[in-house]
Amino acid sequence: MQLPEAFIQKYSKLLGEEAPAFFHAFDEQPTKGFRLNPLKTHVEPLNHAIDDPVSYCQFGYYGSVSGKTIDHQSGLIYSQEPSAMYVGEVAHPKPGDRVLDLCAAPGGKTTHLASYMNQQGLLVSNEINRKRAEILAENVERFGLQNTIVTNESPDTLEKHFVNFFDVVVVDAPCSGEGMFRKDHEAMQYWTPEYPLSCANRQKKILQSALQMLKPGGRLIYSTCTFAPEEDEQNIAWLLKNYADLKIVPIKKYPGMSDGRPEWADNNSELAKTLRIFPHKMRGEGHFIAQLEKQINDSNRKEPKLQKTNVTKQQKQDWHKVADKLLTNSIEDSRLLVFGDYLYAMPANLPDLTKLQVIRPGINLGVFKKNRFEPALPLALAFKPVNFQKPVQISEEQWQKYVHGDTFTITKDVENGWHVLTNHELTIGFGKVVNGVVKNFYPKKLRFEIKN
Repeated sequence: MQLPEAFIQKYSKLLGEEAPAFFHAFDEQPTKGFRLNPLKTHVEPLNHAIDDPVSYCQFGYYGSVSGKTIDHQSGLIYSQEPSAMYVGEVAHPKPGDRVLDLCAAPGGKTTHLASYMNQQGLLVSNEINRKRAEILAENVERFGLQNTIVTNESPDTLEKHFVNFFDVVVVDAPCSGEGMFRKDHEAMQYWTPEYPLSCANRQKKILQSALQMLKPGGRLIYSTCTFAPEEDEQNIAWLLKNYADLKIVPIKKYPGMSDGRPEWADNNSELAKTLRIFPHKMRGEGHFIAQLEKQINDSNRKEPKLQKTNVTKQQKQDWHKVADKLLTNSIEDSRLLVFGDYLYAMPANLPDLTKLQVIRPGINLGVFKKNRFEPALPLALAFKPVNFQKPVQISEEQWQKYVHGDTFTITKDVENGWHVLTNHELTIGFGKVVNGVVKNFYPKKLRFEIKN
């Protein structure tokens, strides 16, 4: 790989004797990986081998992902670069925590954080770019998250709504992307010697907002996919100098992981508690991770008012007409929220969303149409087969017809109406059975053809 000359000069000086091995790693193939979704039924993937686990990630495996598979479309697996998996492991929130993923698209960190929360607490997944926020929402829905909302806000706007609110804040900051050069060659096209400093200044503003939203006693996880000291150790040194209530929390380091480099910042020995992943030492791309704790003080913590339901009596009736025949357990009416024609189930104790740009305020249950309610795919993916009445098991051949948008027949004596479709103990989506024919309601924008 032809690296920028200024990049070579910079890291030859910084790495010294390590530099040749570091540069040689850029000519190697990038490492791919994926995580299993523990929120789904405990089944092994149909289409992906899990014989090469990632030692530092409870749910992680090495290997590439095929998107046109039941594994992927059901949300059983999520493609993620192995080094990036360690961010979620370090954050490791508990069920019931309030968690913010501040720069969340496309969703790798969010889905990993949620894997530990067991659908409890609140996870706010934010992305400032609208198109990327919509992709984030799709990945959140496929993963089946019930306790997650997706917002499309700038950090400084978000901080006004969540002062001293979150137990854990993850900032996987937009960066110069040096660690992704061999995976994404286009990242080199944006790189200049000045670019890391420009990114570092933007990251400081994001971190300022993050700290406003972190409650006393809470943890901030800061990560980048760059080698640049300006964006890594130097930013953490800046935090320690400007926020007296912050301290670095050590991160467990597995074989091949490196200490942060105090000499690349202000020589504060505490910076060695941060973590670096270099591609010449690990099976993965470049990454930097720091964990900080906000010390408990006497700052006022004002709880925001909660979001109230806005569903009408008629909408409630239309919803229950379908839901009472579809679900084994009811969703509390107090959690129902209407956005346009769409009905959502809010996470419990959701703060008021007024004046925020929200992409997804909870589980997308479905859409109100003239005199009826039509359930949506995210509702099917958010629950296990046991949570639905009379699930209909379909074959892989029928699944292929389903994701292509075709109708198909079933041989079982299945009563007419809405049914969740399953395969391999996984929920796939909804179909409406009419006299033995399954009418297809797989979203048109997600349809694809599998050529055998």
